[in-house]
Amino acid sequence: MSGDLDEQLARLPPGAVPAAVDRERLRAWSARLAAGRAEAERLTGTVEPVRDGDVARLPAAGTAEHARLEDLGRRSLAAGELAVVVLAGGMATRMGGVVKALVEALPGRTFLDVRLEERARWQQAGARVPLWLMTSHATDGALRRALGARLDGDHLAAFAQDASLRLDERGDLLLGDDGLPQVHATGHGDLPDALRRSGLLDRFLAAGGRHLLVANVDNLGASVDPAVLGWHASHAGPLTLEVVEAHPDDVGGGPFRLDGRLVVVEDFRRPPAPRPPGPQVFSTNTLWIEARALAEGEDQSTYVPVRKRVGDRTAVQFERLLNELTLALPARLLLVPRTGAASRFVPVKDRAALAAGQDLIVAVVERATRTPA
Repeated sequence: MSGDLDEQLARLPPGAVPAAVDRERLRAWSARLAAGRAEAERLTGTVEPVRDGDVARLPAAGTAEHARLEDLGRRSLAAGELAVVVLAGGMATRMGGVVKALVEALPGRTFLDVRLEERARWQQAGARVPLWLMTSHATDGALRRALGARLDGDHLAAFAQDASLRLDERGDLLLGDDGLPQVHATGHGDLPDALRRSGLLDRFLAAGGRHLLVANVDNLGASVDPAVLGWHASHAGPLTLEVVEAHPDDVGGGPFRLDGRLVVVEDFRRPPAPRPPGPQVFSTNTLWIEARALAEGEDQSTYVPVRKRVGDRTAVQFERLLNELTLALPARLLLVPRTGAASRFVPVKDRAALAAGQDLIVAVVERATRTPA
Protein backbone atom coordinates (compact mmCIF):
# COMPACT_ATOMS: atom_id res chain seq x y z
CA MET A 1 0.00 0.00 0.00
CA SER A 2 1.28 3.47 -0.83
CA GLY A 3 0.03 7.03 -1.07
CA ASP A 4 -1.55 9.52 1.30
CA LEU A 5 -2.34 8.08 4.73
CA ASP A 6 -5.87 9.52 4.70
CA GLU A 7 -6.52 7.75 1.40
CA GLN A 8 -5.20 4.51 2.88
CA LEU A 9 -7.48 4.87 5.88
CA ALA A 10 -10.46 5.69 3.66
CA ARG A 11 -10.00 2.46 1.71
CA LEU A 12 -10.34 0.33 4.84
CA PRO A 13 -13.68 -1.33 5.67
CA PRO A 14 -15.89 0.31 8.32
CA GLY A 15 -14.76 -0.49 11.85
CA ALA A 16 -11.25 -1.51 10.81
CA VAL A 17 -9.71 1.36 12.79
CA PRO A 18 -10.51 1.26 16.53
CA ALA A 19 -12.04 4.43 17.94
CA ALA A 20 -9.11 4.70 20.38
CA VAL A 21 -6.65 5.40 17.54
CA ASP A 22 -5.65 9.07 17.41
CA ARG A 23 -5.66 9.72 13.68
CA GLU A 24 -3.99 13.13 13.93
CA ARG A 25 -1.10 11.64 15.84
CA LEU A 26 -0.90 8.77 13.34
CA ARG A 27 -0.71 11.27 10.45
CA ALA A 28 2.19 13.05 12.15
CA TRP A 29 4.08 9.78 12.61
CA SER A 30 3.45 8.78 9.00
CA ALA A 31 4.76 12.14 7.78
CA ARG A 32 7.82 11.79 9.98
CA LEU A 33 8.69 8.41 8.50
CA ALA A 34 7.97 9.59 4.95
CA ALA A 35 10.41 12.46 5.51
CA GLY A 36 13.14 10.01 6.52
CA ARG A 37 13.08 10.90 10.23
CA ALA A 38 12.82 7.34 11.44
CA GLU A 39 15.06 7.42 14.52
CA ALA A 40 14.15 8.28 18.09
CA GLU A 41 14.68 11.91 19.01
CA ARG A 42 17.55 12.43 21.43
CA LEU A 43 17.30 14.69 24.42
CA THR A 44 19.56 17.73 24.55
CA GLY A 45 21.49 19.19 27.44
CA THR A 46 24.51 18.67 29.65
CA VAL A 47 25.09 15.10 30.80
CA GLU A 48 26.64 14.47 34.23
CA PRO A 49 27.02 11.38 36.41
CA VAL A 50 24.65 10.74 39.28
CA ARG A 51 25.74 12.39 42.49
CA ASP A 52 26.57 11.00 45.91
CA GLY A 53 23.32 10.14 47.58
CA ASP A 54 21.31 9.78 44.36
CA VAL A 55 21.15 6.00 44.85
CA ALA A 56 19.87 5.21 48.33
CA ARG A 57 19.69 1.87 50.15
CA LEU A 58 16.93 0.68 52.43
CA PRO A 59 18.11 0.27 56.05
CA ALA A 60 18.89 -3.33 56.92
CA ALA A 61 16.10 -5.46 58.35
CA GLY A 62 16.33 -5.66 62.12
CA THR A 63 17.61 -2.10 62.54
CA ALA A 64 15.66 0.57 64.37
CA GLU A 65 15.40 2.68 61.21
CA HIS A 66 13.99 -0.23 59.20
CA ALA A 67 11.42 -0.84 61.94
CA ARG A 68 10.46 2.84 61.90
CA LEU A 69 9.94 2.84 58.13
CA GLU A 70 8.02 -0.44 58.25
CA ASP A 71 5.70 0.96 60.92
CA LEU A 72 5.17 4.11 58.85
CA GLY A 73 4.31 1.97 55.82
CA ARG A 74 1.91 -0.23 57.76
CA ARG A 75 0.05 2.79 59.08
CA SER A 76 -0.20 4.16 55.56
CA LEU A 77 -1.61 0.84 54.33
CA ALA A 78 -4.13 0.68 57.16
CA ALA A 79 -5.29 4.18 56.23
CA GLY A 80 -5.95 3.11 52.64
CA GLU A 81 -3.23 5.34 51.23
CA LEU A 82 -1.73 2.88 48.70
CA ALA A 83 -3.07 1.50 45.42
CA VAL A 84 -1.20 -1.07 43.31
CA VAL A 85 -1.12 -0.58 39.53
CA VAL A 86 -0.06 -3.60 37.47
CA LEU A 87 1.08 -3.04 33.90
CA ALA A 88 -0.83 -5.83 32.13
CA GLY A 89 -1.11 -4.41 28.63
CA GLY A 90 1.11 -4.86 25.62
CA MET A 91 0.53 -7.24 22.73
CA ALA A 92 0.33 -10.68 24.41
CA THR A 93 3.05 -12.08 22.13
CA ARG A 94 5.96 -13.23 24.31
CA MET A 95 4.08 -16.13 25.85
CA GLY A 96 2.95 -17.56 22.53
CA GLY A 97 -0.10 -15.37 22.12
CA VAL A 98 -1.42 -16.01 25.65
CA VAL A 99 -2.06 -13.02 27.91
CA LYS A 100 0.89 -13.07 30.31
CA ALA A 101 -1.20 -12.26 33.39
CA LEU A 102 -3.13 -15.51 32.76
CA VAL A 103 -0.04 -17.71 32.36
CA GLU A 104 0.76 -19.95 35.32
CA ALA A 105 3.66 -18.40 37.21
CA LEU A 106 3.61 -21.47 39.45
CA PRO A 107 1.64 -24.69 38.99
CA GLY A 108 -2.04 -23.81 39.28
CA ARG A 109 -1.40 -20.11 40.01
CA THR A 110 -1.26 -17.45 37.31
CA PHE A 111 0.53 -14.12 37.58
CA LEU A 112 -2.89 -12.55 38.13
CA ASP A 113 -3.75 -15.10 40.84
CA VAL A 114 -0.62 -14.15 42.78
CA ARG A 115 -1.49 -10.45 42.65
CA LEU A 116 -5.01 -11.23 43.87
CA GLU A 117 -3.63 -13.43 46.66
CA GLU A 118 -1.35 -10.63 47.83
CA ARG A 119 -4.27 -8.22 47.85
CA ALA A 120 -6.36 -10.70 49.85
CA ARG A 121 -3.61 -11.13 52.46
CA TRP A 122 -3.46 -7.40 53.08
CA GLN A 123 -7.24 -7.26 53.35
CA GLN A 124 -7.06 -9.99 55.99
CA ALA A 125 -4.60 -7.81 57.86
CA GLY A 126 -7.04 -4.88 57.78
CA ALA A 127 -5.46 -2.97 54.88
CA ARG A 128 -7.67 -2.28 51.86
CA VAL A 129 -5.24 -2.03 48.94
CA PRO A 130 -6.89 -1.35 45.56
CA LEU A 131 -5.53 -3.30 42.60
CA TRP A 132 -5.78 -1.69 39.17
CA LEU A 133 -4.71 -3.36 35.92
CA MET A 134 -3.63 -1.32 32.91
CA THR A 135 -4.73 -3.43 29.96
CA SER A 136 -4.48 -3.11 26.20
CA HIS A 137 -6.72 -3.96 23.27
CA ALA A 138 -4.94 -7.33 23.19
CA THR A 139 -5.39 -8.19 26.90
CA ASP A 140 -8.44 -6.31 28.16
CA GLY A 141 -11.14 -8.79 27.16
CA ALA A 142 -9.37 -11.86 28.51
CA LEU A 143 -8.55 -10.17 31.83
CA ARG A 144 -12.08 -8.89 32.29
CA ARG A 145 -13.46 -12.36 31.62
CA ALA A 146 -11.02 -13.88 34.11
CA LEU A 147 -11.99 -11.41 36.83
CA GLY A 148 -15.70 -11.38 36.05
CA ALA A 149 -17.94 -10.05 38.80
CA ARG A 150 -14.95 -9.39 41.07
CA LEU A 151 -14.29 -6.20 39.09
CA ASP A 152 -15.96 -3.38 41.00
CA GLY A 153 -14.47 -0.41 39.13
CA ASP A 154 -12.64 1.01 42.14
CA HIS A 155 -10.94 -1.48 44.47
CA LEU A 156 -10.41 -3.99 41.68
CA ALA A 157 -10.44 -2.29 38.31
CA ALA A 158 -9.13 -2.46 34.76
CA PHE A 159 -8.44 0.49 32.47
CA ALA A 160 -7.07 0.48 28.94
CA GLN A 161 -3.91 2.05 27.61
CA ASP A 162 -3.86 3.69 24.19
CA ALA A 163 -3.63 2.04 20.78
CA SER A 164 -2.47 2.95 17.31
CA LEU A 165 -1.68 1.34 13.94
CA ARG A 166 1.59 -0.10 12.71
CA LEU A 167 3.34 1.63 9.82
CA ASP A 168 6.12 0.59 7.48
CA GLU A 169 9.42 2.40 7.04
CA ARG A 170 7.88 4.70 4.42
CA GLY A 171 5.04 5.77 6.72
CA ASP A 172 2.36 3.69 4.98
CA LEU A 173 -0.08 1.51 6.87
CA LEU A 174 1.25 -2.00 7.46
CA LEU A 175 -1.61 -4.34 6.60
CA GLY A 176 -1.96 -7.98 7.60
CA ASP A 177 -2.68 -10.87 5.29
CA ASP A 178 -6.36 -10.15 5.83
CA GLY A 179 -5.94 -6.65 4.42
CA LEU A 180 -6.65 -5.03 7.78
CA PRO A 181 -4.41 -2.64 9.73
CA GLN A 182 -2.37 -4.02 12.60
CA VAL A 183 -3.27 -2.47 15.93
CA HIS A 184 -0.57 -2.06 18.58
CA ALA A 185 -0.37 -0.83 22.14
CA THR A 186 1.57 2.42 22.53
CA GLY A 187 3.75 1.54 25.53
CA HIS A 188 3.57 1.58 29.32
CA GLY A 189 4.32 5.30 29.20
CA ASP A 190 0.57 5.60 28.51
CA LEU A 191 -0.04 5.10 32.23
CA PRO A 192 -0.43 8.74 33.35
CA ASP A 193 -2.93 9.63 30.62
CA ALA A 194 -4.83 6.35 30.82
CA LEU A 195 -5.09 6.45 34.60
CA ARG A 196 -6.30 10.05 34.63
CA ARG A 197 -8.84 9.24 31.93
CA SER A 198 -10.20 6.29 33.92
CA GLY A 199 -11.33 8.44 36.85
CA LEU A 200 -9.63 6.07 39.29
CA LEU A 201 -7.05 8.64 40.37
CA ASP A 202 -9.60 11.31 41.23
CA ARG A 203 -11.75 8.90 43.24
CA PHE A 204 -8.70 7.49 45.02
CA LEU A 205 -7.52 10.96 46.02
CA ALA A 206 -11.00 11.95 47.17
CA ALA A 207 -11.03 8.89 49.46
CA GLY A 208 -7.70 9.83 51.05
CA GLY A 209 -5.39 7.87 48.78
CA ARG A 210 -1.82 9.11 48.47
CA HIS A 211 0.61 6.62 46.93
CA LEU A 212 0.78 4.32 43.90
CA LEU A 213 2.98 1.27 43.48
CA VAL A 214 3.42 0.58 39.74
CA ALA A 215 4.97 -2.68 38.57
CA ASN A 216 5.17 -4.96 35.54
CA VAL A 217 2.77 -7.90 35.59
CA ASP A 218 5.67 -10.36 35.20
CA ASN A 219 7.74 -9.04 38.11
CA LEU A 220 6.27 -10.75 41.16
CA GLY A 221 9.20 -9.56 43.24
CA ALA A 222 7.69 -6.06 43.19
CA SER A 223 5.25 -6.75 46.00
CA VAL A 224 3.85 -4.44 48.65
CA ASP A 225 6.60 -3.89 51.21
CA PRO A 226 5.69 -1.60 54.14
CA ALA A 227 9.33 -0.60 54.68
CA VAL A 228 9.76 0.50 51.05
CA LEU A 229 6.45 2.37 51.21
CA GLY A 230 7.59 4.00 54.43
CA TRP A 231 10.90 5.00 52.83
CA HIS A 232 9.10 6.55 49.85
CA ALA A 233 6.55 8.37 52.02
CA SER A 234 9.15 9.69 54.46
CA HIS A 235 11.17 11.41 51.73
CA ALA A 236 8.31 13.68 50.66
CA GLY A 237 9.09 13.43 46.95
CA PRO A 238 6.73 12.55 44.12
CA LEU A 239 8.63 9.67 42.52
CA THR A 240 10.82 6.77 43.67
CA LEU A 241 12.30 4.34 41.14
CA GLU A 242 13.53 0.96 42.28
CA VAL A 243 16.91 0.06 40.76
CA VAL A 244 19.17 -2.96 41.02
CA GLU A 245 22.86 -3.52 40.45
CA ALA A 246 23.38 -3.66 36.68
CA HIS A 247 24.30 -6.82 34.80
CA PRO A 248 26.24 -6.77 31.51
CA ASP A 249 23.27 -8.22 29.61
CA ASP A 250 20.72 -5.66 30.84
CA VAL A 251 18.99 -3.89 27.97
CA GLY A 252 17.82 -0.34 28.57
CA GLY A 253 18.96 2.94 29.98
CA GLY A 254 20.61 3.94 33.19
CA PRO A 255 20.29 7.03 35.39
CA PHE A 256 22.29 10.19 34.81
CA ARG A 257 21.87 13.90 35.39
CA LEU A 258 20.63 16.03 32.54
CA ASP A 259 21.16 19.74 33.13
CA GLY A 260 21.42 18.89 36.82
CA ARG A 261 18.21 16.82 36.95
CA LEU A 262 18.21 13.11 37.76
CA VAL A 263 16.60 11.23 34.85
CA VAL A 264 16.23 7.67 33.62
CA VAL A 265 15.75 7.24 29.86
CA GLU A 266 16.60 4.60 27.30
CA ASP A 267 20.07 4.78 25.75
CA PHE A 268 18.67 5.81 22.37
CA ARG A 269 17.17 8.93 24.02
CA ARG A 270 20.35 10.05 25.77
CA PRO A 271 22.16 13.07 24.36
CA PRO A 272 25.02 12.01 22.04
CA ALA A 273 27.65 12.14 24.78
CA PRO A 274 29.75 9.44 26.45
CA ARG A 275 28.02 7.58 29.24
CA PRO A 276 29.05 9.31 32.47
CA PRO A 277 30.68 7.31 35.26
CA GLY A 278 28.78 6.63 38.42
CA PRO A 279 26.87 3.82 40.12
CA GLN A 280 26.03 1.11 37.62
CA VAL A 281 22.38 0.48 38.32
CA PHE A 282 19.44 -0.62 36.21
CA SER A 283 15.80 0.46 36.43
CA THR A 284 13.33 -2.32 37.29
CA ASN A 285 10.33 -0.35 35.99
CA THR A 286 8.88 -0.46 39.50
CA LEU A 287 7.84 2.99 40.65
CA TRP A 288 6.32 4.53 43.77
CA ILE A 289 4.41 7.65 42.74
CA GLU A 290 2.51 10.30 44.63
CA ALA A 291 -1.01 10.08 43.25
CA ARG A 292 -1.67 13.80 43.40
CA ALA A 293 1.54 14.61 41.50
CA LEU A 294 0.51 12.18 38.78
CA ALA A 295 -3.02 13.56 38.64
CA GLU A 296 -1.87 17.17 38.37
CA GLY A 297 1.39 16.79 36.43
CA GLU A 298 2.03 17.41 32.77
CA ASP A 299 3.19 14.42 30.74
CA GLN A 300 6.58 15.06 29.09
CA SER A 301 7.11 11.60 27.60
CA THR A 302 7.84 11.36 23.89
CA TYR A 303 6.60 8.76 21.44
CA VAL A 304 9.57 6.92 19.95
CA PRO A 305 9.65 4.62 16.89
CA VAL A 306 10.12 0.95 17.75
CA ARG A 307 10.77 -1.64 15.06
CA LYS A 308 9.26 -5.12 15.11
CA ARG A 309 9.65 -8.01 12.68
CA VAL A 310 6.28 -9.10 11.31
CA GLY A 311 6.97 -12.10 9.09
CA ASP A 312 9.43 -10.87 6.47
CA ARG A 313 8.53 -7.22 6.98
CA THR A 314 9.58 -4.48 9.39
CA ALA A 315 6.81 -2.75 11.30
CA VAL A 316 7.29 0.63 12.95
CA GLN A 317 5.14 1.40 15.98
CA PHE A 318 5.37 4.49 18.13
CA GLU A 319 5.51 4.00 21.89
CA ARG A 320 6.25 5.98 25.02
CA LEU A 321 8.14 4.74 28.07
CA LEU A 322 7.21 4.99 31.73
CA ASN A 323 10.68 5.90 33.00
CA GLU A 324 10.32 9.23 31.19
CA LEU A 325 8.17 10.33 34.12
CA THR A 326 11.57 11.42 35.46
CA LEU A 327 11.45 14.26 32.91
CA ALA A 328 8.32 15.59 34.60
CA LEU A 329 8.69 14.64 38.28
CA PRO A 330 11.70 14.91 40.61
CA ALA A 331 12.94 11.38 41.19
CA ARG A 332 14.91 9.39 43.74
CA LEU A 333 16.55 6.00 43.19
CA LEU A 334 16.24 3.19 45.73
CA LEU A 335 18.60 0.24 45.35
CA VAL A 336 16.74 -3.03 46.02
CA PRO A 337 17.92 -6.67 46.08
CA ARG A 338 18.25 -8.49 42.78
CA THR A 339 19.05 -11.98 44.08
CA GLY A 340 17.74 -14.29 46.76
CA ALA A 341 14.36 -14.50 48.46
CA ALA A 342 14.42 -10.75 49.16
CA SER A 343 14.71 -9.93 45.43
CA ARG A 344 12.35 -7.28 44.13
CA PHE A 345 13.31 -7.85 40.49
CA VAL A 346 12.28 -11.19 39.02
CA PRO A 347 11.29 -10.39 35.42
CA VAL A 348 9.76 -13.16 33.33
CA LYS A 349 9.84 -12.11 29.70
CA ASP A 350 9.17 -15.49 28.09
CA ARG A 351 8.52 -19.15 28.88
CA ALA A 352 12.23 -19.97 29.00
CA ALA A 353 12.78 -17.36 31.73
CA LEU A 354 9.69 -18.66 33.54
CA ALA A 355 11.06 -22.20 33.61
CA ALA A 356 14.56 -21.09 34.63
CA GLY A 357 13.32 -18.85 37.43
CA GLN A 358 10.91 -21.20 39.22
CA ASP A 359 12.90 -21.50 42.46
CA LEU A 360 13.22 -17.73 42.83
CA ILE A 361 9.58 -17.18 41.85
CA VAL A 362 8.50 -19.63 44.58
CA ALA A 363 10.50 -17.66 47.14
CA VAL A 364 9.26 -14.20 46.22
CA VAL A 365 5.65 -15.36 45.89
CA GLU A 366 5.78 -16.93 49.34
CA ARG A 367 7.04 -13.61 50.67
CA ALA A 368 4.40 -11.59 48.82
CA THR A 369 1.42 -13.72 49.79
CA ARG A 370 2.42 -14.44 53.42
CA THR A 371 -0.18 -13.03 55.81
CA PRO A 372 1.40 -9.86 57.27
CA ALA A 373 2.35 -10.16 60.93
